[in-house]
Amino acid sequence: MRAAVVIPNWNGARWLVGCLDAVAAQARPFDEVVVVDGASADDSLEILATHPLAPRVVQLGENLGFGAASNRGIAAVDAEVVALVNTDVVLAPDWLERAIAALARHPEAAAVATKMVALDDPGRLDDTGDFLGRDGAAIQRGKRTRDTGRWDAPEEVWGACAGAALYRRAAVLDVGGFDERFFMYLEDVDLSLRLRLAGWGCRYEPVVARHASQGSSRALSRPLTHWVARNTLLLVAKAFPVRWAPFVLYRQVALAWHAARDRALGAHLKGLVAALPLLPAMLRERSRLRRSASVPIDKVIPAHPIRGPRPLGTGAGTSEGPA
Repeated sequence: MRAAVVIPNWNGARWLVGCLDAVAAQARPFDEVVVVDGASADDSLEILATHPLAPRVVQLGENLGFGAASNRGIAAVDAEVVALVNTDVVLAPDWLERAIAALARHPEAAAVATKMVALDDPGRLDDTGDFLGRDGAAIQRGKRTRDTGRWDAPEEVWGACAGAALYRRAAVLDVGGFDERFFMYLEDVDLSLRLRLAGWGCRYEPVVARHASQGSSRALSRPLTHWVARNTLLLVAKAFPVRWAPFVLYRQVALAWHAARDRALGAHLKGLVAALPLLPAMLRERSRLRRSASVPIDKVIPAHPIRGPRPLGTGAGTSEGPA
């Protein structure tokens, strides 16, 4: 299989050399390397122009968010499989070799999630597969826990964190790619949900990708709390049945309580308000999504007990599994 890597970049000069060096050092080389730049104001373009890897650069002209940058990159390549790699990620040399082998062994899978660990502390986990609950909480398995080897075996997981994941390009295109309205955070969970509804699975391959969690996003004008609140509401409105509303309400109350405790209630409430203009469009898509689904949502998101209020969505959850 021909393999491409797409690296969305916005003011990521601090990490870009390390990311590109790791891509260049892959035991199984990428056939195409594309960096999609969202009008970076730092030294990113100079680094891209002078790096020995000589990646192809797609310039957007403005920062359109992770989903839009990923979609432009996926459209720009001509490979069977596409890796999405954050600027602040350093791949192990065998990353592509093992991820592509996992897809080859499992034709039912559309994606491969990998073992993401902290860039500055490889013994601390960042993500070993994503899960989504009926309360709308997206959880990164193992987030912020020590790596004890618990997740060192390949297995099936619900979805992949797009910070370091491999996808079948045709499957992603068939479900419409990333929803660019999310801008950033939870757009990979939304994609995983639509791939699941279309009948695809996701594999976990414990090959390491070191990640500076929330690295470039710290420069954004709105905090993580804002985006998680906004996009959780959009995801629920787009796909969840009304009968799950009590679970969603429980989670929203818990999120608001934790935001207040962390002195971030204002950002949380502003995120919910920011979702309101998009809710009518999301609600209109519900029937189309159900009609096109090959697998009912009750099977895509199985019932799990609600274990507590802590999970805060992709990039913030501390739970080891679905809530």
